Amino acid sequence: MRSLSGRTVDLLVIGGGIIGAGIARDAALRGHSVALVEQDDFASGTTSRPTRLIHGGLRYLELFDFALVRSDMREREILLRIAPHLVFPLAFLLPFYRPSLWYQFKLRVGMQLYDALSLDKTLPKRKWLGREETLAAEPALDPDGLTGAWRFYDAQVPLVERLVIENIVDAADHGALVLNHARATSYLREGDRVGGAVVRDKIADTALEVRARLTINATGPWLDRTIAPLRRTAKPLLRLTKGIHIVTPRATQQAHVLFAKRDGRLFFVVPWLDSTIVGTTDTDYDGDPAVASATEEDVRYLQDEAHRAFPNAPFNEIYFTWAGVRALVREEGVSEGQVSRKHALFDHERREGVAGVLSVVGGKITAYRAIAEEVTDVATRKLGAVGGAVTRDSSTASTPLPGADGSRARAITALATGDASLGAPLCPHHKGVAAEIVHAVQSEWARTIGDALLRRTALGLAPCQGLDCIDVVAQLMGRLLGWDAERIKSEVAAYCREIEPMRRFSLA
Repeated sequence: MRSLSGRTVDLLVIGGGIIGAGIARDAALRGHSVALVEQDDFASGTTSRPTRLIHGGLRYLELFDFALVRSDMREREILLRIAPHLVFPLAFLLPFYRPSLWYQFKLRVGMQLYDALSLDKTLPKRKWLGREETLAAEPALDPDGLTGAWRFYDAQVPLVERLVIENIVDAADHGALVLNHARATSYLREGDRVGGAVVRDKIADTALEVRARLTINATGPWLDRTIAPLRRTAKPLLRLTKGIHIVTPRATQQAHVLFAKRDGRLFFVVPWLDSTIVGTTDTDYDGDPAVASATEEDVRYLQDEAHRAFPNAPFNEIYFTWAGVRALVREEGVSEGQVSRKHALFDHERREGVAGVLSVVGGKITAYRAIAEEVTDVATRKLGAVGGAVTRDSSTASTPLPGADGSRARAITALATGDASLGAPLCPHHKGVAAEIVHAVQSEWARTIGDALLRRTALGLAPCQGLDCIDVVAQLMGRLLGWDAERIKSEVAAYCREIEPMRRFSLA
């Protein structure tokens, strides 16, 4: 990152979640010079706390948001094509229990629309399953009153953190300079123009001025806080809502869309790795997004509603939870669940008279690539107006992510081949090997144990969350990063603090 000294990049992207990562990749592939900074680790915020689905959003049909569903369906197909190693087709069941004629009609129309809005899809079409077919497909379902189920297909991204990392890897391979654990503390101002930001590198404990022709703020739920110095009013752009998930032992054979009896909200029960995800909730939130966590009420809501459909499933045995804060475009006078998932682009020059900065408001994982393309289109036009280089059109819809050709896996295999000790499993509960940690540190900017276990590998997403191998991982990372004994001890403690909110309801 020190290579930025003395020069100015075209784009400074603040925020290393999925939206910021997508923008950095799109811009770098077009030929822009790019810097990306993230206050904690890449994908450590809201991005790593979703239901891990790539979907059109069946419930958005109820809001008559057909354009959003159609756009997301198109993006689902693109992601299945450019990231087949990370995004996979997933069959869902939507069971019916003594439905009213109106409910049957509404869901049938919904299924028809869902197919109609994805005419170019490669996934199978919907199919109605009768009662016996449904119970054969999912024996765990409560049979009392069951009349059948719709089966339809969407997609799952089990390791959404890898989706972020591979976008950033590709951006870096095309010249982007990236730095995690580096918080933008203030903007560089030249009158009414922003010319970059002052960035505090927390690992190196140094400050750096990052100068840029255009700064893009992609800080998700932190947006109102990070753009406050640029605004004349304190009126928020965001409405924040919290969503939590519980992770339990494998409870079902299929993925399911269910409606809570308590409030009618749609939620999911989804097989994930060797476990099951149940989620999500949707409640207004006004605190620091960094400290959002599941409450007993949140957990009980999901357990109770999931047990209605699967009475004998092990939802009371929780491995861990996660909580994320959604950054939604602010709407007044509607309930949390009715707020649109559409994004918006806030041009500070047009709206506030401050040139040189754009902010991304809202957005969802499924749409990240399209949002990044839109933002980079606007950025490219603005850069052209101030003398920036003319660049290519977006190519992210057709360019596979780096791991799609197996190269990332081959790099890890090569490490293990060169040193047999790196091929040994680290944890008795997981197949992850030491070579993955080495690769994460040497090639993917892992600087803490949490970076390596939670966001570069799947070790931290196993039921033990890597606690059974944490000392081995800490020693290995210590050798690679030059940690002394005291630093190793503090890094282990920091990881335990990081996952503590996730394990409050764990029975392990």
